[in-house]
Amino acid sequence: MLKKQFVVYGIVQGVGFRYFTWKKATEIGLNGIVKNQRDGSVYILAEGSASQIDSFRDWLSHGPPSARVDRVEENDYSGTHSFGLFSVEH
Repeated sequence: MLKKQFVVYGIVQGVGFRYFTWKKATEIGLNGIVKNQRDGSVYILAEGSASQIDSFRDWLSHGPPSARVDRVEENDYSGTHSFGLFSVEH
């Protein structure tokens, strides 16, 4: 299993981005979390197979129709915590 951190920038808060991210991650079968950050970006930690992460990364590059994604930063997650079902954190 791969663990990746994503930070999505653009118009991604107040447009349902976390909900649609949860929906897509659940559809793909990922574990992890999504949450808003104070700087207006959205933080995502996703855990899954390489093909699941690839599919999710492709979706994140444009997000839902209500959002405008300017850029996505991606890093490996080196923590040892394992996540259950994908969830939205507040």
